[in-house]
Amino acid sequence: MTARLRPGARRALWGVAALTLAALAGSVWWERRHSEPPPLGPPPAGLPTRVELAAGDGHRGAVDGDRIQARFDDPYGIVVAADGTAFVAEGGASNRIRRIGADGRVDTLAGGAEGFTDGRGAQARFHTPSGLAIDAAGTLLVADTGNHAIRAVAPDGTVTTLAGTGEAGFADGPASQARFHAPTGVAVDTSGRIFVADGFNDRIRVIEHGQVRTLAGDGRPGFADGSGMQARFDTPSGIAVDADGRVWVADTGNHALRRIAPDGSTTTPLLQGDAPSAPISVAIDAQGRLYLGELARGRVLQVAPDEQTHVLTGRDMAQRLARPAGLAFDAWSRLWVADAAAHRVHRIVQVRPQRAKQNLTNAAVGPAPDIALPDTRGRWPLAPQDGWHEVVGTLGEVRGNFRGESRNHLHAGFDVRGDVGTPVLVIADAKVASPFAAAGFGDQAEHLVLDELTYMHMCVGRTPRGEALDPRFQLIAGDDGRTARVRIPRGTRLRAGDAIGTINAQAHVHLMVGPPGYQRNAIGLRFRNFVDTVAPRIDDLALLDASDQPIVAREDGRLRVPRAGGGVQIVVEAWDQVDGNLARRRLGLHALGWQLLTADGTPLPGFETPVMTIDFDRMPPHREAVRVAYAADSGITVHGASRTRFRYAVNNVVRDGRLEPALWDPATLTAGDYVLRAVVRDASGNTATRALPLRLH
Repeated sequence: MTARLRPGARRALWGVAALTLAALAGSVWWERRHSEPPPLGPPPAGLPTRVELAAGDGHRGAVDGDRIQARFDDPYGIVVAADGTAFVAEGGASNRIRRIGADGRVDTLAGGAEGFTDGRGAQARFHTPSGLAIDAAGTLLVADTGNHAIRAVAPDGTVTTLAGTGEAGFADGPASQARFHAPTGVAVDTSGRIFVADGFNDRIRVIEHGQVRTLAGDGRPGFADGSGMQARFDTPSGIAVDADGRVWVADTGNHALRRIAPDGSTTTPLLQGDAPSAPISVAIDAQGRLYLGELARGRVLQVAPDEQTHVLTGRDMAQRLARPAGLAFDAWSRLWVADAAAHRVHRIVQVRPQRAKQNLTNAAVGPAPDIALPDTRGRWPLAPQDGWHEVVGTLGEVRGNFRGESRNHLHAGFDVRGDVGTPVLVIADAKVASPFAAAGFGDQAEHLVLDELTYMHMCVGRTPRGEALDPRFQLIAGDDGRTARVRIPRGTRLRAGDAIGTINAQAHVHLMVGPPGYQRNAIGLRFRNFVDTVAPRIDDLALLDASDQPIVAREDGRLRVPRAGGGVQIVVEAWDQVDGNLARRRLGLHALGWQLLTADGTPLPGFETPVMTIDFDRMPPHREAVRVAYAADSGITVHGASRTRFRYAVNNVVRDGRLEPALWDPATLTAGDYVLRAVVRDASGNTATRALPLRLH
């Protein structure tokens, strides 16, 4: 099979080079670390980077040992000691502080079970520890989010509580009486003052001489610069202090980087270039440049002193992280990243153009491709959870927008129909991992990120009357007294069957599995009583030339296809149904491909089995994938039309993280008669085929 790139396809590929994720060779990084002197510092901004694996195999767990076999569960905060030892704070089911030694081995320094107990090593208990810092004496400082406290871990693993009572709230004063609410970020300056990003209090706090005070923020989510409590933040998550004593804040809800002067006055730098999107982590290098990790876009941004931003990593899939929750530099100015949703720890290394010999390969990023799915036991997100519900959308379907574009994006989830106001129910026991889990208040796409699952198109945490479902959901009033926000803290546990919202005007629940860029098909959750015995239907099989014009000429009942002409598009119009759905309900296909046969039905070499070019087992992470997977006239082409046309371009490859637009080139075959066979398959394995006799001339 020979494919030729179309001109438009070449343009689509320009930002999509090297899409197949390459695994890092086992010991390259450690051999290089011990065979070469460390760099003197990061080079000027804007140079290319690569991602190295520090530890973690991408599966959830709390497994100590060699860095390749080690496992993490929600590695959130990270800091590196002067000797190169890295420390990681883990939430999830782990609730411990891990240590990555200079030899690459991972062990546990303190913690191991959820709770609030001081003590040494495994005797200590944390509840969803998040941000980390380290002081001049080597003591670790921990933002213990679920305990609403700031803890200290001595080098020998002894844990003490510096501030906080263990109860959520707000109170300045003596450290033992002070209260925090879901603190996620912590930093320390050269004098030993500890700064805290007190997320759900929307304040920046300071611990000094056994006292806690507020440096900035008035306690309500919002956006305002000003002195002290005149300023407003919205769920500040990350925090760092520079050499001049300025405090830098990753202001997640405001999608902003904030700066607090030593006198407590807050300003917002006017960043130039790539704007941050929901930053959750911040770090500073020796040259005073700042680095921001984003909540959902998988990028790490570099901010130069002139306030110009650069995408350090994550612009393409080869470097896209899942949730870079922790950033830290070591003594050699190397940037470490705790990628919480991928359960890995990485380093970002800038490529040095002057070096002739260097490793240019990116490590595997994101969660492991075969990571275990959430344990839903087949539950549905609506009552009855063990019953049957109509499925109205599947992963990979073409979607339009409100501006008349029918191929705007791919559908990223699994839709279950429900009446407006119906309670949405948790389908698997889970723990809130994101510091900004509830988002999109009042919008059609309002949603809740609950561990690995996202529930969308609902009024999060509220009844149809707008009342809180239970005390775990915090309703925030705006200046007019009406509810303007809903929050649920990182570390909150919810059980299967708990109500987390009510369906909004979209009249369905949209389920997504996995972090953005690494979403898996929710059909794999195997919902109870979901049955699909209906074979897909192929309405049309057509060929288009390189200019998108249909090839229609026939001879002796065969489609006449020129061997010369720049290549051919193969378009399959097909759709699926499942048992019990309304007859008019059309769903997208799971996998599609094609096969070339001789006139007597013998497969040509390379086509002994169908070549499955499109597979929606995973969500294609590339924005342009919708125009590669679907031909023109796909989607709902007329406003208000009752059906969607799924016209798949099976000559292109959209699967397994690959995006390869290409035309079939008939010039590679001799003139004569052939048969083109289209093959389509749904997630239950039901298959349909359609043959198109061809005459190549």
